[in-house]
Amino acid sequence: MITYNTKDWFTFIFHFHKSDTVRKLLPIMIAIGIYAAIIGYLEVEYFKVSKNDYIHNIPIMHGMLGFVISLLLVFRTNTAYDRWWEGRKLWGQLVNNSRNFSIKLSAILKDENDKKFFRKYIPMYADILHKHLKDEDTSKQLFEDVDLEIDHHKHKPNQLKKIIYHKINDLYEAKKITGDQLITLNDELVAFTDICGACERIKNTPIPYSYSAFIKKFIFFYTMTLPFGYSVSLGYLVAPVVVFIFYVLASLELIAEEIEDPFGDDENDLPTKKISENIKKHVEELI
Repeated sequence: MITYNTKDWFTFIFHFHKSDTVRKLLPIMIAIGIYAAIIGYLEVEYFKVSKNDYIHNIPIMHGMLGFVISLLLVFRTNTAYDRWWEGRKLWGQLVNNSRNFSIKLSAILKDENDKKFFRKYIPMYADILHKHLKDEDTSKQLFEDVDLEIDHHKHKPNQLKKIIYHKINDLYEAKKITGDQLITLNDELVAFTDICGACERIKNTPIPYSYSAFIKKFIFFYTMTLPFGYSVSLGYLVAPVVVFIFYVLASLELIAEEIEDPFGDDENDLPTKKISENIKKHVEELI
């Protein structure tokens, strides 16, 4: 995750980081600029289009469609951010769940070997979940007719949860914990799987293909028709204007694509590795 000062405006404006949309869009922005300049030249210099020609009224269409495309992009960005924020809340729950589980066990357990076991395996769950969510195969598990390597292996977070649960049950059978204490610990045990399942839901359920594809096509054709309506009014200035409009619209879509999967490797994705390391530190302090 990028560390920054929210109040430092000049850094935001003039600093270009690795995931900045300008870097990603630069080739297509150059192509669109050349395209817009060619259209402007043909209309103004070759075809001698004037303000009395019907083609000059095309901006009326852009005005009507501009409202529609703005609504679509707002919905797209909000939906992506909701997924990012839900992922952050889930990992926040994992932190608190690990803490609560450790606090209860620190009061219940007396044997140092038992404490050592949980000191190792509670933070290990967060680390395994981090690696599980980073696996690209996890994001494709709902795809049809796809043979994934991950499907031929056991679900690692489930296997680790199974080991922890068996250990708790062994402690109960050994009379090291009571039935009431077993019930008390059950909420945290259940929460581990609930959090894992919710994270997998975000990871392997992308925005519907038809919706994402429609927005990209809409932005492309909207931008490609801009030079026809504005060349007469702007002349050769139509090229930078069209490039800027495309940059704004496409950047919103790129930002949404980046944050809709909060468990990836992009700079703006959640620091799950750091969170898992913090869980390890907290558990070792408590038990």
